[in-house]
Amino acid sequence: MEAWEPEVWRARAAAHRERVEQWTGPYLRRRERGEAHPVEDFLFTYYSCRPGRLVQWHPGAGVVLLGARGYGRDYRDTADGAVLDTSALLERRRASVAWIGRLLAATASRPAHLGCFGLHEWAMVYRTPHVRHEAWPLRLPPDAVAAVVDERGVRCSHFDAFRFFTDAARPLNVLQPSRDTQHDLEQPGCLHANMDLYKWAYKLSPLIPSDLVADCFALARDIRAVDMRASPYDLAALGYPPIRIETPSGRAEYAAEQRAFTDRATPLRARLYTACEALLRG
Repeated sequence: MEAWEPEVWRARAAAHRERVEQWTGPYLRRRERGEAHPVEDFLFTYYSCRPGRLVQWHPGAGVVLLGARGYGRDYRDTADGAVLDTSALLERRRASVAWIGRLLAATASRPAHLGCFGLHEWAMVYRTPHVRHEAWPLRLPPDAVAAVVDERGVRCSHFDAFRFFTDAARPLNVLQPSRDTQHDLEQPGCLHANMDLYKWAYKLSPLIPSDLVADCFALARDIRAVDMRASPYDLAALGYPPIRIETPSGRAEYAAEQRAFTDRATPLRARLYTACEALLRG
């Protein structure tokens, strides 16, 4: 058990809050104005972690916050200070921690596949008049979007992307991922699998340090920008120049971004897995 002096843990909490509020602040101000942003809002609207929870700092398991009292509902007070009630949390969450750990290990055990070229976003608007971001135009006419999908094919291994495919696009996918096959199919080159490290991080919170949650958020935010730049939407007016994956140079650019994200995600996935294993060992 570590013990942190008040000046140490308060400084860390303040630094975390300052870091996270650069992301949560603009989102909350847009929401107050009734504005929506197809890139910057995604991590707050698609994922279930609300801004207030993301801002809250936690040291993780096994740390006594010296001098703290009544730190939060998942903490217990001791003679020295507040400490996370890890045993009580694991009584409720052990199965979830084990599930996340198995998924992280399975994903890390596979080679990275970099040949999908972001066509999942194209499959979500394939041969349908209904698009998810109606306020923003497509870069290409609908028939041209469909032609790219028909020509390139779709090789998506991520269920939570695949489930948004149009009915016409689903049979075109090389794989037919489901929730039941998630542990069998996810691979470390997938942008969405790497974006989801943020989801697994906040689901493990407060059992893991908040700096790890924020690191995963930062990665997911950058991935979302590339995801939408490679999509068929025209977001240049928002400062997101397109990655034209319908061209050879665009596909090369996308693969390079995908490789870089894989490299960034690898240590984060390892840190999350190590945390899961440590928690399960007790």
